Amino acid sequence: MVNDMARVLLVVAQFYEDLASQLVQGACHELHNLGMDYDTVNVPGTLEIPAAISFSLQHESYDGYIALGCVIRGETSHYDVVCQSVTAGINHLVLTHKLPLGFGVITAENMEQAANRADPSLRNYGGKAARACIEMMKLKAHWSAI
Repeated sequence: MVNDMARVLLVVAQFYEDLASQLVQGACHELHNLGMDYDTVNVPGTLEIPAAISFSLQHESYDGYIALGCVIRGETSHYDVVCQSVTAGINHLVLTHKLPLGFGVITAENMEQAANRADPSLRNYGGKAARACIEMMKLKAHWSAI
């Protein structure tokens, strides 16, 4: 069970500010409903999310992490590079440092898909990422207690 003193860090890519705001709204609603304490840090884009998490590991102690942002396909292969880099960077941190993390980075073909996924009243990827983080925190606490 996750204790009442657990803290979560939301790392939010601001490249698409409106979508980021909706993702944060969905995540914070879930965390608030669960009585979770959290901090939020903003970064310019999704590529900066792994670095921000890594920086936090040197200075703060969080029980869980939530990565929020959006990558929308454009006309070049930049989309593929960004998606792969962000996912690999976050995955490396999660496995190396055994971090409970909710992955709320939307990868979409267009703005319409992204907006549908970010909207808390529709697909609510921010809320889903918060729930995933909490479930992973519970799983880690379970195995730590054995």
